[in-house]
Amino acid sequence: MAVILLEISELEGKKAPRGEVTLVGAGRLGLRTALNLMQIHRGGPERINVIDGQRVSADDLIFRLMGATPGEYKVKFIESLATPGFSRTVRGIPEYIDQDNLHLLGGDVVCVEIAGGDTLPVTAEIIKYAQKRGSATISTMGVFGIGEEEVNAISIEEADPGNPIVEYLLDEGVTDHLLVGTGKLIRDWEPVTPYVLDRVSEVMTAEILKLLRRKLG
Repeated sequence: MAVILLEISELEGKKAPRGEVTLVGAGRLGLRTALNLMQIHRGGPERINVIDGQRVSADDLIFRLMGATPGEYKVKFIESLATPGFSRTVRGIPEYIDQDNLHLLGGDVVCVEIAGGDTLPVTAEIIKYAQKRGSATISTMGVFGIGEEEVNAISIEEADPGNPIVEYLLDEGVTDHLLVGTGKLIRDWEPVTPYVLDRVSEVMTAEILKLLRRKLG
């Protein structure tokens, strides 16, 4: 019996959280991905960084339902969920990433989930900087949909070149990068629905874990 307990203890030790993941963007999708990573049991990242300068607004219902206050930094609210004794380190960095603070990026995996306006130039810069530092990278390729859409994870080399996100990143020289999403964009008629975001965040989380495993061995 003692031998069995020792083997179980050794196996549990191998399932301890390891590595570091940085999430860029803490909107409706970023919050879901952060929560997924924080709730993983027996594994997952030891450290989670969340970077975004946005504050909670009246329309951020998912934040408010969880107790966030309008005007509060989204990343600081996420950080506050990791109360004393929480098994992971969660750090919220209330800044928008741009050319001047790319040094904030780090970790084994960098995930980009920013939205609003023309985010492609900064997304490309984030990916290239993170890869130069040795991080695996992953980002979205459209999250619009009403629920009938498939959520795919695909390498940029195999993605549809007709997708403007794919086309732009390829033109910027981005390679060895993973894309997740429905492929539906703001140009399409579909809105962004919470249940599609749930599915995108599920796939995103799974792919982050795969990338983390490959990085850590």
